[in-house]
Amino acid sequence: MSCLATLKENGFKITPQRKLIADFFHDAESHLTAEEIIAHVHEKMPGVNKSTIYRNLDIFEHLGCVLKSESGDRVIYHHTEEGHHHHLVCVKCGKSMDCDEMLFRPVEKTLRDKYNFRVDFKHQVISGLCENCYKQP
Repeated sequence: MSCLATLKENGFKITPQRKLIADFFHDAESHLTAEEIIAHVHEKMPGVNKSTIYRNLDIFEHLGCVLKSESGDRVIYHHTEEGHHHHLVCVKCGKSMDCDEMLFRPVEKTLRDKYNFRVDFKHQVISGLCENCYKQP
């Protein structure tokens, strides 16, 4: 189901701002930062307040249209149509790589077996150093 249909189904009006944000997510070929989303909205609708954009992003996340992850001081969003996946992000150069979801299976099992805890690894961002930055003195 599309994000706009999900909004409508849950009693939300399809405002021009919501449509613009939903379309931007749908057309994006990569993850989007909050800053990129705000810049896009301001480019198309200059008068929209930042708090309105953040409020809509919270609604989209709450309804399951987008997933939100934090990496240091960056907030990253991606459309749920992309599915669950994880990223390794270099804190030095900013390089981002996809990480195989299967790597988390042993951790999930250990947490479930040892602590009776069910973890939800939807979209993890793991910070560290990439190979090039690690090898630099």
